[in-house]
Amino acid sequence: MGEEGQGRALICRIARDLFARGYTVGSSGNISMMLDDGWLMTPTDASFGRLEPERLSRINLAGEWIGGDRPSKTLALHRGIYAGRPGTRAVLHTHSTHLVALTLQGVHATGEILPPITPYQVMKVGRIPLIAYDRPGSPDVAQQVMALAPQVRGVMLDRLGPVVWGRSLAEAADTLEELEETARLWLMTDPRPLPLGAEALEQLKQAFGVEW
Repeated sequence: MGEEGQGRALICRIARDLFARGYTVGSSGNISMMLDDGWLMTPTDASFGRLEPERLSRINLAGEWIGGDRPSKTLALHRGIYAGRPGTRAVLHTHSTHLVALTLQGVHATGEILPPITPYQVMKVGRIPLIAYDRPGSPDVAQQVMALAPQVRGVMLDRLGPVVWGRSLAEAADTLEELEETARLWLMTDPRPLPLGAEALEQLKQAFGVEW
């Protein structure tokens, strides 16, 4: 199985796993993954639980749909992330319950939807900014995310869900899961936990080369 065949199988496998654990429902969410001559993307209105490898959308290096089913309406968003963050090999968007609930309740701050409350949040996710609500597939949102892509590993779309990216699809999925778990911890604790202090953050930066 060549690079493309392996990529198709991986997208379907990770999508089914996320669907089975409730990270997406219905036909929400989308995934793309880079190849040497373009990328693969989940089709529009496709369920993560029922993806078929041969029906994934095929996109060329110019960002044009050239094969498979019609790609997700967020094609411009994915294209902007790849352009804004060289080295990105996968982009993942879901409507994860606790993260969407966080935006409905009110995030910690626009520049960081959650304060740094666990070490793995700092190490694996980092600061995640909020993007103000606009309709799904909005070109304005795509431009905003493209501008932020070099600085962060993901963004939170108000009322819609997280968009995260990484050097591999597995890395992007791990980032998403850590972010969703952090939101769940934040929402279930009362009073809210204090953030890690400056000394603890500095230790993480020095030991693991992370930023906040």
